[in-house]
Amino acid sequence: MRLTVIGTGYLGAVHAACMADIGHDVLGVDVDAEKIAALAEGRPPFYEPGFDEVLTRALASGRLRFGTSLREAAVHGEVHFVCVGTPQQAGSDAADLRYVDAVVDGLVPHLAGSCLVVGKSTVPVGTTARLTARIAALVPPGVRADVAWNPEFLREGFAVEDTLRPDRIVVGTTGQEADGILRRVYAPMLEAGVPYIATDPSTAELVKVAANSFLATKISFINAMAEVCDAAGGDVVTLADALGHDTRIGRRFLNAGLGFGGGCLPKDIRAFTARARELGVGPAVAFLDQVDVINERQRTRTVALARRLAGGDLAGRRVTVLGATFKPDSDDVRDSPALAVAASLHREGAEVRVHDPEGIGNARRAHPELRCEEDLLTACQGAELVLHLTEWGQYRELDPAKLARVVREPVLLDARNALAHEEWRAAGWTVEALGRPAPPDRRPAARPGAPLRATIASPAVDADRAATLSAATPARGA
Repeated sequence: MRLTVIGTGYLGAVHAACMADIGHDVLGVDVDAEKIAALAEGRPPFYEPGFDEVLTRALASGRLRFGTSLREAAVHGEVHFVCVGTPQQAGSDAADLRYVDAVVDGLVPHLAGSCLVVGKSTVPVGTTARLTARIAALVPPGVRADVAWNPEFLREGFAVEDTLRPDRIVVGTTGQEADGILRRVYAPMLEAGVPYIATDPSTAELVKVAANSFLATKISFINAMAEVCDAAGGDVVTLADALGHDTRIGRRFLNAGLGFGGGCLPKDIRAFTARARELGVGPAVAFLDQVDVINERQRTRTVALARRLAGGDLAGRRVTVLGATFKPDSDDVRDSPALAVAASLHREGAEVRVHDPEGIGNARRAHPELRCEEDLLTACQGAELVLHLTEWGQYRELDPAKLARVVREPVLLDARNALAHEEWRAAGWTVEALGRPAPPDRRPAARPGAPLRATIASPAVDADRAATLSAATPARGA
């Protein structure tokens, strides 16, 4: 089929390439000419495992091309996928739909034949009905343009897999014709047995925000339990393991730590609560306000624990932050808990060095005040405190004994509860984490603000450097 994908950010670029890869004739459109040029040359504008291979394959097939003209898109497409962003409005919790509206206003007047406009962006319930009326007022005489909603469920780091082999496809339509078109679009997935849920547009719009709200609630719940564990002397990891054996609860997303971030969960739950208030049912989702508060509090709790490990004052202390992206296997730093903590440490006077396998460029642009290092050992050199804030696999593979020879003080705050604490302690590290009591003989005494022991240059540092890096830095795209 002839498809257009309007908006070639993270969602749209992956969707366009994958739809071409399964056989459709796809035109990707965006107002950002620089991004379009990069995609047309096979250069992904973001890091996503496996995407560069799919993009290259789709371009080589001749079924994928890119442009900047909505007029061209209107002529090309039988189905138009709207994949633009819906950020949080400035000064409000509500979603900003100006980009969705701009697509409709720029596309519909140029339609030359009947088509289906399919929203994939995350929007407030009721958007399909509003856009249907907007399109009816703009469509040329004799042209029919139906509207459907087909929410995306992509996980950064798994976007290609989630597009080509999704765990479900949800479509909200008002008629059988639109449903039949979308079944043709996703025919290869349906033949592979992917569940297809056909419903009304309002339910389809709600599925995505409800799913994100549930995940956010589960994450904040276990983080609330971590705070209780800290007060009561419990271990939140053992607690989560025990809860996870209950099949009604399950273990996934019960990992206590720094909390969630990124371009979806935080703004989506806020937009959901804002829309519920507009509909007069705000009390039904009022708990999401507390979910948001708990999530934000994990960041301040992490800074407080770092301050305690530094002896009560971070000023002048050299601190290394492992991780800048909001999650591993991505270069996305939007609303990154790791960068939020790093920036807070900097504001308290710490000398902060940040490392990340893929997100350093974006981190530099977002926080130019931070010192961002592409070399992990350079970032750790002379550190008095190391914070593990994004759970990249290569950080789990670090050799703590070798790293101890590089830092000034072997003190680790594992804010993701993802490292092997006993191995680090056996290598001489003081290790603390949220919701995890340190063994009585390993609890650090408050350290004075005076300078710590001097770093002594040693050949062992350079000798261990290559071995530590080889374990910590796999090939790009691995």
